[in-house]
Amino acid sequence: MAIEIEKKFLIKHIPFNQVEYSHKITQGYILSDQKKVIRVRQKNDEFFITIKGNNKGISRLEFEYKIPEKDANDLFQNFCEKGVIKKTRHYVHFKKHLWEIDEFHGQNEGLIVAEIELNSENEKFQIPNWIFKEVTTQSKYYNMNLIKNPYCDWKDTL
Repeated sequence: MAIEIEKKFLIKHIPFNQVEYSHKITQGYILSDQKKVIRVRQKNDEFFITIKGNNKGISRLEFEYKIPEKDANDLFQNFCEKGVIKKTRHYVHFKKHLWEIDEFHGQNEGLIVAEIELNSENEKFQIPNWIFKEVTTQSKYYNMNLIKNPYCDWKDTL
């Protein structure tokens, strides 16, 4: 059983000179509420189904499994809630940690969020100078909520 421990940040800019590689991601949600999430994702030419449990602090249970493309397409078309998230994920190593920078597209164009996965909630890490502010506990930045309430609808209120 995997436990995801993650912090989320807004950033000033994408440090393209530090990006090691990037992936195109499309994801849809079969179920998304405060207690659980079931998501289907295409990452380049690979497909996954992910189940995430309720947050306890910044930790939650996470199960992710590779699935066949046909199954993923059937899930996208027949089971996902309305809309999908499209983004490019850039990977940057900084001071012994891997940062995942999500550059959103479509209705969430202009939103850029960086995430860091930790081994414990108390793990110390260095914050790069391109980080703007932490938004870990702000649910409007959760991918599942960006489908229902996209960035284009509230970005001018920041």
